[in-house]
Amino acid sequence: MKVKLKRVFQCQSCGYISPKWTGRCPDCGAWNSFVEETVEETKAEKKVLSEIVQPVSISLIEVTLSDRFSTGIAELDRVLGGGVVKGSLILIGGDPGIGKSTLLLQTSYNLSINYGKVLYVSGEESLTQIKLRAERLGIASDEILLLSETLVERILECAKEIQPVVLIVDSIQTVYTEEAVSAPGSVTQIRETATKLMNFAKTTGTAVFLIGHVTKEGAIAGPRVLEHLVDTVLYFEGDRGYAYRILRSVKNRFGPTNEIGVFEMTSQGLTEVENPSLIFLSEHGASSGSAITATIEGTRAILTEIQALVAPTQFGMPRRNFIGVDYNRVNLLIAVLEKRGRVNLAGADIFVNVVGGLKITEPASDLAVISAIVSSFRDIPLPERTVIFGEVGLSGEVRAISQPELRLKEAYRIGMNQAIIPKGNFERIKENYNLNIKGVSSINELLEIICS
Repeated sequence: MKVKLKRVFQCQSCGYISPKWTGRCPDCGAWNSFVEETVEETKAEKKVLSEIVQPVSISLIEVTLSDRFSTGIAELDRVLGGGVVKGSLILIGGDPGIGKSTLLLQTSYNLSINYGKVLYVSGEESLTQIKLRAERLGIASDEILLLSETLVERILECAKEIQPVVLIVDSIQTVYTEEAVSAPGSVTQIRETATKLMNFAKTTGTAVFLIGHVTKEGAIAGPRVLEHLVDTVLYFEGDRGYAYRILRSVKNRFGPTNEIGVFEMTSQGLTEVENPSLIFLSEHGASSGSAITATIEGTRAILTEIQALVAPTQFGMPRRNFIGVDYNRVNLLIAVLEKRGRVNLAGADIFVNVVGGLKITEPASDLAVISAIVSSFRDIPLPERTVIFGEVGLSGEVRAISQPELRLKEAYRIGMNQAIIPKGNFERIKENYNLNIKGVSSINELLEIICS
């Protein structure tokens, strides 16, 4: 096989290769993402068809299901879909210092006690640093084997010799292969090393955890093919200023997506939060600009508080600052409120925040956002122990949402006594869950309830 080196420009976001530098990637649209790299141009010899190993098909009935094993952390098992599947490749991303390495070290301890050897490979920290973290967390196990290495061939050679139950690589951006000539962390290196680790996981049945760096936009650094290669992608959410961390599943071939696990960062590491609704509502008070909503995260409902502050602007252009909710979505709701609800917000600064660092993406929180804004604007507290949810359309109508029974059941369990929901859901529910339920079909009906 003849190998020839050539220099090209490669997009660090999607892996697109260009013979010359360009400002914007024509494939993914990223700006200033091209970096000059050296790649191999190989010309493989043609093989006769008889020399190639023929694939063998197998009946669907003969395929055996992979076993799951628990990590010993219930919230992590929930996000993974019930536990770790043998031979799976799991990618965990998040901001620096948010707790990725801490979580996997705690997971290593639980797995080593219950199932056997765990190989923890670090390309960023020395073995002494890992030992110091383990002592701080109170972790001590001779079944946790540490390796400080960045060459993927040596990592796999060591793993084949040890035969661990789980292999942890911290992080994928520091690992490289000698078969690629580019620098560690480049698109080529990440793709090649992830492929080798995937083949190792599938052929040996060893579950592999990868820690991934994130960009300033919050996405995992490297090509998008990395997220396509792995079986599960988990993101750590939350500000380091908050004590709570949200572990969210955005891809899972073995369970539901968009499932979340809630943790609290303490001096002893990450501890599970078994009842997130109580945590998010622990300091809720009867003040204006505060509304409680029920959001569906994976397979469970979580009650959280949405706060809004509306004040006269001191500048020529009103300020809009939203945390935990979609910026464009809230601006749309403000426009609907002004047009359909006749609420004049043009000269007001508006700030919206989701308490606890939770990020809400579903439109079922529209009604709660509008309620919080109107409550702050009119300086009228909303009725106590009231949960509000529903989607708002452009004409001001309130649309029905999915799984209202699950949200109402969680509201009753937490101690709510009243609910404001879409009229379409109100007409179809079969049980009131001991709640005083009011159905609204437009935001004008909502404003009548708030201002009455």
